[in-house]
Amino acid sequence: MRKWIHDHGLLVANAGLFVVFFGAMVASGIQVYNADQLEHGQSAVTLAGYLTSGDFVEATFENWESEFLQMGMYVVLTAHLFQRGSSESKPLGEPAPQDEDPRTVEDKQHAPWPVRRGGWILAVYERSLSILFFVLFFASLALHAAGGAKAYSADELAHGGSPVTFWEYLGTSQFWFESFQNWQSEFLAVAAIVGASVYLRHRGSAESKPVAEPHTHTGA
Repeated sequence: MRKWIHDHGLLVANAGLFVVFFGAMVASGIQVYNADQLEHGQSAVTLAGYLTSGDFVEATFENWESEFLQMGMYVVLTAHLFQRGSSESKPLGEPAPQDEDPRTVEDKQHAPWPVRRGGWILAVYERSLSILFFVLFFASLALHAAGGAKAYSADELAHGGSPVTFWEYLGTSQFWFESFQNWQSEFLAVAAIVGASVYLRHRGSAESKPVAEPHTHTGA
């Protein structure tokens, strides 16, 4: 068990932190939501009621949407673009292992099944990482819009307005403000690590070049 945790520690740690922070978000969120409910003369909701509320669904998937967009775009951009000196870039002017055509590999005995199978399955598999992130992005965007429409409609009704449909909410400035305020921060963070990793180091990190490596060296 200890060896398994050692071998999968990065995933386990991040999954654990997600669970902790997600639980903290729910615990603090329901208190804020119920305080607002009582302030407007409405009844407090249960945990189940909060988890199915438009406010919770919108807030959760608004953030997930931007994260998956960031990762999907990062996978695609790093396949085609370079940054001299950055550990986040493939090397300049020399072959990168990631560019190897799996169809030309002679020893496929231990290769993933899609590589051995070939054909359209391999064509999908060699882009499967970005496909996954974009599927998760569009799914999160749809849930963001569904939750947002529900929360937006509840607010409109409370102020004498009319509810909106899923598609009507997609056309509101509120939906796009919620999306863009997160998207811009994600790409700012990516730009920061791409640029900072040219000149700064963190010994032992896979995201950093070796500490003594020249600034001009490109790649991990």
